[in-house]
Amino acid sequence: MESYQELVGNLAGSGKVSRAAIVGLEGGVWAASPGFDLSGDYVKAIVEGIDDPDAVLTSSGFRLKGQKYVVISAHSGGVEGKNKADGAVLVKTKRAVVVAEYVAPVQAHEAKGVADGVANAISSQGF
Repeated sequence: MESYQELVGNLAGSGKVSRAAIVGLEGGVWAASPGFDLSGDYVKAIVEGIDDPDAVLTSSGFRLKGQKYVVISAHSGGVEGKNKADGAVLVKTKRAVVVAEYVAPVQAHEAKGVADGVANAISSQGF
């Protein structure tokens, strides 16, 4: 398997994702795009919210690097959020969350497709 940093690079290099990160469910950033430094508060909110997005994220949304995202879709395996025309997707694996931001004209399903591919690669290794 590629390193986590290489997987993040693949996300950002896909043309569908502008910035990405992989965060562990126990906290901490495993890998991130340059300049996409998610602080402990952002990671904590993502990890707490991804387990029960309807209860946590749907009402308040989520923030990445100061940008607030309104939740447009939430389920046990992931969350999609919008900020004006741009957005972000969160995809959960057994031990991590793939975080992918995208910029219009990219649509949520395009970014989610790429993020799902990375999540599958991580899951296939037991993570």
